[in-house]
Amino acid sequence: MYSAVTRAIRVEVEPIYLHEQSEPDDGQFVWAYRVQIENEGPETVQLLTRYWQITDGMGRVQEVRGAGVVGEQPVLNPGESYEYTSGTPLPTPSGIMQGSYQMRNNSGEKFDIKIPAFSLDCPHETRQLN
Repeated sequence: MYSAVTRAIRVEVEPIYLHEQSEPDDGQFVWAYRVQIENEGPETVQLLTRYWQITDGMGRVQEVRGAGVVGEQPVLNPGESYEYTSGTPLPTPSGIMQGSYQMRNNSGEKFDIKIPAFSLDCPHETRQLN
């Protein structure tokens, strides 16, 4: 489990390799990731947008931006949490994801919260040592 806290909002991520959806011989590796966002602070916030930076094992970077998460822009009152699951394919057996969510509080202030960097590693990857 990977975790980060920004302005009393905790983001926890758990990546899961999806063996049944992956085709290693064809260069297709697929992960799901479960995200929990918990408002540990005193103010109500709403998730507006997401930004992801996905880096594959060859160092190639893909950026993803969009409104909300899985079609929603959840509102989190103090003490509430929101959980969702999404996924990503990679052409390599490992990679790293990180990013941020843009939030807005009740007074209209917008701010970014960090999504912790997390590793995507195929459990069956074989490494050769020279």
